Amino acid sequence: MSALEEQIRSAARQYLENGDVSVVIGYERGPKGKVRPAFVHQADDAERLVWSPECNLNLVTYLHNYKHSPRRGVPVPRVAVVVRPCDARAVNLLLHEQQIKRENVKVIGVTCAGSEVDGELRQACTVCQERVPVIYDVLVEPEQPVEVPEAQDDYGDVAEMESWTPGERLEYWAKEFDRCIRCYACRQACPGCYCFECVAEQVFPHWTSIALELPEKYFFHVMRAFHLAGRCVGCDACEVVCPMDIPLSKLNRMLAKEVEALFGYHTGDDPETLPPLATFSPEERLRL
Repeated sequence: MSALEEQIRSAARQYLENGDVSVVIGYERGPKGKVRPAFVHQADDAERLVWSPECNLNLVTYLHNYKHSPRRGVPVPRVAVVVRPCDARAVNLLLHEQQIKRENVKVIGVTCAGSEVDGELRQACTVCQERVPVIYDVLVEPEQPVEVPEAQDDYGDVAEMESWTPGERLEYWAKEFDRCIRCYACRQACPGCYCFECVAEQVFPHWTSIALELPEKYFFHVMRAFHLAGRCVGCDACEVVCPMDIPLSKLNRMLAKEVEALFGYHTGDDPETLPPLATFSPEERLRL
């Protein structure tokens, strides 16, 4: 057991023993040895919790299951959640959008050296300068400081695509989106996708059909990307869970780069700063 695992288990055990929370959301190993989300309700079960580079999902999305009272007369559940630095910014996003209340959430922040997908370090992790969560109640740290990569272009992975012609970009995304089976795994894994009824499935008004033709696939992915503009925290959970290996993070990062260039805004750095696409200032002037 690593030092990080012991710190996570200790924090979870203490929260549950003290009655501070009713559940701790973290990671465990399933029957086949793979890491999966875990929901720990008893202090003795804190031993199930693990931590490794395989912990590549954003557990903040599960807070949506605990943000309302389960029934009349019962208070909103208090929960604890294990987060990486990118996940922590999703907590700030939900705080600002009034989806959760800070007093109901305990944040176990993990100093992160990067997460892996199929044994390979995520591309975003290779340039990430953010190794400590921006918000936490308990900070889990390794014995040795986490090495931060040399500063470089955070959006170097989308630079090549920006040099393409519109026709070349259209051809690229048409090929990628054509593999989509509209399983909506990307939507379910994203903490920023919490609409009670998704536009993609709305009957009235009817925005799009449930067909598996390319135009419908285009509509879903482009619509979702625009809904996340200025809100995506770059956790890449959508891409991790995609069964068709569509590079969804690249699409999200292209919009994130535009928002950062236009407004100087980095999603989730704090819960007070207003997202640019959710606000309006009469003095605002865009470079068009």
